[in-house]
Amino acid sequence: MAEINPTNPCFGCGGANPRGMRLAFERDADRRRIVGRFRLGSEYQGGPGFIHGGIIATVLDEAMGKVSRFSEVRTVTAELTIEYLKPVRVDQEIIVEGFEGGRNARQLFHQGEIRNAAGELLARGRGRFVVLDPAKFKV
Repeated sequence: MAEINPTNPCFGCGGANPRGMRLAFERDADRRRIVGRFRLGSEYQGGPGFIHGGIIATVLDEAMGKVSRFSEVRTVTAELTIEYLKPVRVDQEIIVEGFEGGRNARQLFHQGEIRNAAGELLARGRGRFVVLDPAKFKV
């Protein structure tokens, strides 16, 4: 079961941010995927009944960023591309998955998908993540 770190101030996945989303993900080591299941409420809507595009981007960024854990490194998002294929409805169950797409030295390339409970692809993303140097940053 996914747990939220109560001391993490991250807007997307932290437990110490009172205005944060508190997204929890599980690590599927066999498939090398990060998986989350959510129902996003009306506080995250853009147009009436639909989740805001920026929130969709945040959810995909969170899932893809956590894929870096399979490489045992800490990264930051350097580039993010989102394709909005179908509306994500408020309170609709969604399944979010992040997975590896490749690596070039300090750059990791990850992908993510959001599907509904029926398996329809609603949105997908691609991201470039740069490995942090622990000597230069407090990570």
